[in-house]
Amino acid sequence: MPLSLRSKLPATGTSIFSVMSALAMQHGAVNLGQGFPDYPIDPALIDLVTAAMRAGHNQYPLSAGVMALREAIAEKVARLYGRAYDPEHEVTVTTGATQAIYTSIQALAHPGDEVIVFEPAYDSYVPAIRLAGATPVALPLTFPDYRIDWPALRAAVNPRTRMILVNTPNNPGTSVLSADDLDTLTAVTRGTPIVIVSDEVYEHMVFDGARHESLARHGELAERSVVIGSFGKTFHATGWKVGYALAPGAITAEIRRVHQFTVFTVNGAVQHGLAEFLKDPSRYESLPSFFAAKRTLMRSLLAATPLDVLPCGGSYFQLARYERIGDEPAADFAQRLVREIGVATIPLSAFYQDGTDHRVIRFCFAKRDETLLAAGERLARLRAS
Repeated sequence: MPLSLRSKLPATGTSIFSVMSALAMQHGAVNLGQGFPDYPIDPALIDLVTAAMRAGHNQYPLSAGVMALREAIAEKVARLYGRAYDPEHEVTVTTGATQAIYTSIQALAHPGDEVIVFEPAYDSYVPAIRLAGATPVALPLTFPDYRIDWPALRAAVNPRTRMILVNTPNNPGTSVLSADDLDTLTAVTRGTPIVIVSDEVYEHMVFDGARHESLARHGELAERSVVIGSFGKTFHATGWKVGYALAPGAITAEIRRVHQFTVFTVNGAVQHGLAEFLKDPSRYESLPSFFAAKRTLMRSLLAATPLDVLPCGGSYFQLARYERIGDEPAADFAQRLVREIGVATIPLSAFYQDGTDHRVIRFCFAKRDETLLAAGERLARLRAS
């Protein structure tokens, strides 16, 4: 009998990140597509992880994470956002933020539930919802500012709504939630069983004098929320895949039930190194100015082209419209940009389930200045149609 396979994600193919990175390599393009830095991490962090390995921290740590790191995370969050999470029962170290998101959805969403996501959305959200047997309900963010349409959210909430997934600063929309937004989200969810999963991996990349409005800062929301962070994004070490999930004890207990059978635990030596590294708050307090300078450079380079630069309130991405250059779909334009100009980007249409296309592409500016300048030289060859 021939082998018969039934895919759990039949509509899912190769990710746009893999497609564009492969094209970039094929054409020798400057890769501003996938969101990872091309500059080194702090040597002090490497030394701390090396010391942890030499000290013998090479076996399984506790499933929920090395206690020293959980304590350091709790101290950092209390310092920044004023909420005291219990390291023992409310902080869980994960294999990156993507695993924290996936595990939270698997633990808290069930078949028959609806999970609201805002599009454009990071590409792991919807597959995780489908794998939980729940139904994703996609609500478009307003264009071109990529903000939540609150009347649309109110209309979408119903007795089947189990979860709302928010992302601030937003990837790929680059918008940030305000204190007023959190007040509105509180009003929408008050008196409901809705859990909020808040992806906050770009928490230290908020610009123009704004502050990051973590859901941890808002007491009523924090009681029904999972707040997710990432050391990969914060300390430029995306390949280490270390993140965390913060939630009240009852929610954390459910997350850990799934976590122990998904990855069980996370690299112990890296956790010990991060715990020591976090003792100096300046290592994350300096990040907004560091990335603001890169944003300024990226925007100045794009201003010398026919691309129309959109606002960027947070994250390490910059969006631009290309309507003055061509009217082809964003996926086609992004591929043409690689072939003809030698710069790789990501088309925003890839972040919508239905392929909504506003003719927008995304640049990552978490790169060395030399990399950005090299991309700028090539982009300067673009001409309006």
